[in-house]
Order: sequence, then C-alpha cells, then structure tokens
Amino acid sequence: KMAELESPGVMPKLIAFLSSLLERVAESNDLTRRVTTQSQSVSVFHGLSRPTITIQSYLERIFKYANCSPSCFVVAYVYLDRFTQRQPSLPINSFNVHRLLITSVMVSAKFLDDLYYNNAYYAKVGGISTKEMNLLELDFLFGLGFDLNVKPNTFHAYFSYLQKEMTLVQPLSLVVVPPRSVITFNDEEASHQKQQQQQLAV
Repeated sequence: KMAELESPGVMPKLIAFLSSLLERVAESNDLTRRVTTQSQSVSVFHGLSRPTITIQSYLERIFKYANCSPSCFVVAYVYLDRFTQRQPSLPINSFNVHRLLITSVMVSAKFLDDLYYNNAYYAKVGGISTKEMNLLELDFLFGLGFDLNVKPNTFHAYFSYLQKEMTLVQPLSLVVVPPRSVITFNDEEASHQKQQQQQLAV
C-alpha cells in the first residue's frame, strides 16, 4: 500500500479526490446548519469568515511544503473521521475545514515520520499564527481523545476505500457521502479506544 502511494501520479489524484470529498461534506453541513437549528458548536477551528483559498489549493499547498510522507494524508483522513465521530457537534464545514486539515496533517506527520517540521513552520504553510497552530493541535488531540494509533488494517481499509473511489468512472457528484462525517468504517478499534481512555484516566 505504501509503495502504491509513492508511485507517480497517485498523490495528485488522492489530493484532488480528498478535496472534493471534503468540499461536499463541508457544503452539506453548511446547508444543514442553515436549514435547521441543529446545534453546531463554534470551536477554535472555526474561522470568522470562509477562507478564500479553495480546499484543493490549500491541500496542494500543504502537500507541496509539508514534505511529509504520502501516508500522512491517509492517516490525516483517518484522524478527521475519528474527530468528527467523537465530536458530533463539530461537523466539518467551510468555516473550519482548512484549520482541521492543516492540524490533522501536522499531527499525522509527527506521529508517522521520523523527521518533521515544527509548529511554526506548519503555521506558515497554513497561513495562521504559531500561537493559533499550538492551540489547534492541543484541541485536536483532546478532540481525538489522544487516539493516534492507526493499525495497518485500518490504514488499508481507508486507503482501499479512497483508491476505489478514485478509480470510479462515474462523476464525483454521484458518490454519496453520509452527512456530518467524512466516511465511517466499521471501527474494530472501539474497544482499543476504551482501553486507552482507561489508561489515560489512570
């Protein structure tokens, strides 16, 4: 799987697909927010206005400057999914998606890669202050319940899903995305999470 990610042409496709997926999730949640009084909390990830840069340009910028391994983007996607499952009142929308992205990639680079840039560098790439980057990282880690471990089979499940979706010939607009989350897999890690929480509590 890792080797497939390294092959030329795969990452641009993955970035494009992830961007369009996140765009649809954000738009769908923007709509939900407008038509219902459903409570959506405002968090440190929430910008006062929508960033003018598109999700795809932002993700391409992160990919270009972060120099992290391609696997980081799959793991960042796993983290975003976990975050939205654990924080149902913070669905991904167009006001928070950029900050969630830069934070999830940075956290996955720190977890996966031996060499990675510091928060100040990521803040520059993301167009935010170092102080804000530090806050976002802390909030993201707590939001994940510090559950950063991604087992190989979980990684493969997410990557296979992305691969399958990327090779579908049908227009992207036909891909159905469950509202309020990225994509949820049958997570066999629930018991593992519980154990970790108990350890943390101890």
